[in-house]
Amino acid sequence: MSVEIRKMPLEFHRQHAGKVAIASKVPLKDRSDLSKAYTPGVAEVSKEIFADKKKVYEYTMKANSVAVVTDGSAVLGLGNIGPEAALPVMEGKAILFKEFADIDAFPICLNTQDENKIIETVKNIAPAFGGINLEDISAPRCFYVEEQLQDLGIPVMHDDQHGTAIVVAAALMNAAKVLGKNIEELRVVINGAGAAGTAIAKILSCLGYDRKVCNPVKEIIICDSAGIIHKGRTDMNKYKAELGRITNRQNRTGTLADALEGADAFIGVSKGNLLKKEMIQNMAGNPIVFAMANPVPEIMPAEAAEAGAAIVGSGRSDFPNQINNSLGFPGVFRGALDAKATRINNEMKLAAAYALSGTIKPTKDEILPSMFDKNVVKNVSAAVAKAAIETGVVRE
Repeated sequence: MSVEIRKMPLEFHRQHAGKVAIASKVPLKDRSDLSKAYTPGVAEVSKEIFADKKKVYEYTMKANSVAVVTDGSAVLGLGNIGPEAALPVMEGKAILFKEFADIDAFPICLNTQDENKIIETVKNIAPAFGGINLEDISAPRCFYVEEQLQDLGIPVMHDDQHGTAIVVAAALMNAAKVLGKNIEELRVVINGAGAAGTAIAKILSCLGYDRKVCNPVKEIIICDSAGIIHKGRTDMNKYKAELGRITNRQNRTGTLADALEGADAFIGVSKGNLLKKEMIQNMAGNPIVFAMANPVPEIMPAEAAEAGAAIVGSGRSDFPNQINNSLGFPGVFRGALDAKATRINNEMKLAAAYALSGTIKPTKDEILPSMFDKNVVKNVSAAVAKAAIETGVVRE
């Protein structure tokens, strides 16, 4: 990144002192306004909620608010940079919630990376929020944290897992459609077995999903820094061991290059410059390459195309076919809040993927709609709300 380009965001953030502010919904122009908004009038509202806690949704911000919670341990492509350095990213997340889904979101950056303390803190702040967006918490701790927060009575989702998986699933559906391929016949290689890679593998294999409506791909192989994940490996945590059971049915071994021989699609959620041209050339005809590492992708899009990739996507906004979870999470939470959902289940995630896929008539250079397409949140939120109601995960 050039010095000039680097200066632009720094000056932008310095000029505005961050990106998030709190604004009042009500006027405070005289004593009458003050008495209604604050003392003595607000006491009546508190008494109503004390008598019936459900009324907190009616009288306060809770019904339309989300906490964006991080410990700063896995931020973008920057890694474990801590809560202070994570704050500008969480602010960015908050303004995306507001801009695209009209949800009031608040960045909460925790000064602990102890998973049990994170869980306890989220439980303690939950009364003020209608939903919890877990963000940039490293694997495998993120799996445990999310699992332990599913009974709060409000939707909780780790976006790095499921937001990414929803958007990747939609992108793969549409890429296959453009190339005239059947998604159920695809051989897919996922490079990266962290939060995103694990969730992508689960949605593409339909693990935990209703197989009547979820179409699993033919074969999935996942690679981590040690190579192909398979049943014989003894160096894996329980989450990777689970991946070994649900993927790689032929129990292949070897490197990323070995995994990609004859594969139809590469999905990279790992590190920059790991995918070589020769690997793409050894894939099946008209291969799909989603090199999503940020800020440096596993292979630059132009190089992937030169190597023979038929459709190329990345996580960056300065290339065609950006595959980014910002296409998913605003609509998912909008739908969950609108339906008064108590959680975000697999049916809601799958509904989001199908809705996002169907929002656009895909082409080679546009397999997903733009973030600025207002139909994205409209379609995704409607599908998510419908799935929540149909599966009964809503407040009475």
